[in-house]
Amino acid sequence: MSTFADSPPAGVHSIDHFALNVPSLPEAEHFFTAFGLELTRTSGALDVRAADGHRWARILPADRKSLAWLSFNCFEGDLPRIARQVIAAGAAIISSNDAARSEGIWFDDPDGNLLQVRVGPKTTPDSKTPLALFGVEADRRGSCMRSEVRTVHPRRMSHVLLFTPDVLRAVAFYESALGLRLSDRSGDIIAFTHARHGSDHHLVAFAKSSAKGWHHVAWDVASIDDVGNGATQMAAAGFKAGWGTGRHVLGSNYFHYVRDPWGSFSEYSADIDFVSAGAEWPAGDFAPEDSLYQWGPDVPEYFIHNTEA
Repeated sequence: MSTFADSPPAGVHSIDHFALNVPSLPEAEHFFTAFGLELTRTSGALDVRAADGHRWARILPADRKSLAWLSFNCFEGDLPRIARQVIAAGAAIISSNDAARSEGIWFDDPDGNLLQVRVGPKTTPDSKTPLALFGVEADRRGSCMRSEVRTVHPRRMSHVLLFTPDVLRAVAFYESALGLRLSDRSGDIIAFTHARHGSDHHLVAFAKSSAKGWHHVAWDVASIDDVGNGATQMAAAGFKAGWGTGRHVLGSNYFHYVRDPWGSFSEYSADIDFVSAGAEWPAGDFAPEDSLYQWGPDVPEYFIHNTEA
């Protein structure tokens, strides 16, 4: 007879949304709207939606930028087991009389990030979406005029990356408590985890720093052109700082990061690797020079700076 201890862990299947504290809602509205996302004001905060219509983020007013909380969704039958896993991993379930925090379970990870797990829809895709390619035959023009380029609107959120003082501790907790699985890592410098029910190569990633912090959120787009056009779109809106355009090694996605007003980033991401439900991904430990990018511009120093440290 199997027991809780020897049965496979239950796992979250997706991120529902993140909540980000920022010092200026008008600046946030300008940045995320220019990025191609839909923003609505609700109860003194901002709701952020992508082209799929899902509310991916809540932007909240605060003195400084920080992650307010990160919310995960799971299947109904998995929530009780995940609650037991959270406690077994050393976290305490937080009880609250706040109606906004009555759904699911709330707890802190080892770095003090507030997490929620609730029963909710699977927001991650069940299979990999093909990269849109726009090659043409001879004797035809392959690109449109720059004046005809349409605004890039990301389709959905792909993943988030958090700074942590202890990457391996963070991975161990998210594996044992939330059932995430290691995709790849580079020593104790950076690590990527995916969800077991079908997920992009990384749903939550961790990078080493002296303190916890919010590094970036990645938004999925359909093509390499969308990555490049998104970068141009943001530069025209006054957001020229960032990193890209390039291609990652771990995850394989084409990327362009745009620095937000608080020193963190939003990423246009296309064609990230996908781990199907039930598949065994060959997780590896890669040298630092092989863990970040295959091609692209040099990494600016501010890209790895934790403004919350």
